[in-house]
Amino acid sequence: MEALLSQFTFLSDQALRDKNFDPSAMEDLMKLFELESYKAWAAMELEHEEQAEITMQEAEDYLDSVMETAMDEFRRFEEEMECDSKKELDGLEDGAEKARKMGNLMEKGATIASKLYTEAAMNSATTSMKSAFKGLSTNKVHPS
Repeated sequence: MEALLSQFTFLSDQALRDKNFDPSAMEDLMKLFELESYKAWAAMELEHEEQAEITMQEAEDYLDSVMETAMDEFRRFEEEMECDSKKELDGLEDGAEKARKMGNLMEKGATIASKLYTEAAMNSATTSMKSAFKGLSTNKVHPS
């Protein structure tokens, strides 16, 4: 670009001094300015695209990092909740097992009490029957 400006200055001076100056030389120089401007614009656009890609990649890397951190935190939370749930389930299973054993013991106690009650009733009935038969055989009447 510096060389083009220098050439423009030279041609401008020449155009002022020389009456036979050919304007096509200036037009050719202006076309070179235009080409140089387009090249500079394209280079700048390419540089901005590259910078945008770098910035986009950095943003994606940051997002990946944040997502990975969040997923790690979620996994830890999930493991903690699973551990707590397992402890709670174990506690409920222990309580249920104790209740089952208590129920079995109460059933056995009720069965034993029922057998003892039946046995006592049978003994009482047997005694009453023996007493009644004894009273019949001695011809005594029971006062009741």
